[in-house]
Amino acid sequence: MDKRLKILIVEDSPGDTMLIRDALEDEEKIHEIDNVNNGEKAINYLKQEGEFVDKSKPSLVLLDVNLPRVNGHEVLHFIKNNDGTKELPVIMLSSSSSETDIRESYQQYANCYIVKPIGMANFAEAIENIKDFWFNLCQLPEATYRN
Repeated sequence: MDKRLKILIVEDSPGDTMLIRDALEDEEKIHEIDNVNNGEKAINYLKQEGEFVDKSKPSLVLLDVNLPRVNGHEVLHFIKNNDGTKELPVIMLSSSSSETDIRESYQQYANCYIVKPIGMANFAEAIENIKDFWFNLCQLPEATYRN
């Protein structure tokens, strides 16, 4: 089986989305990158409802905390309390360094919490570190890979 990953970016900042996509697009282990810009769309995507009816489950979710409509904590709660998605690795990637946000994310079983670095070079380096850890060092379950 060709082990390739599908990434879902849940981010409302077009600039941050572009930086993340640009840093991920050269990764040969990634088969597809999708993004949505609010928490409501993220939940619909994961439920495969509405405009997302033809989407398959992602292998990994990059999730911002501060989202319109439904915030990142609510999306994380949905993911980790749903039998169809609870095994999904979720990386909280947020500008918030609030201890409350960090603690709440881990209490809801986020796989990690990363504060977005300031500056394009630092942001790109953080995404490279995510790629190195999650795509090269970690062993993900077979169900997270796509053909």
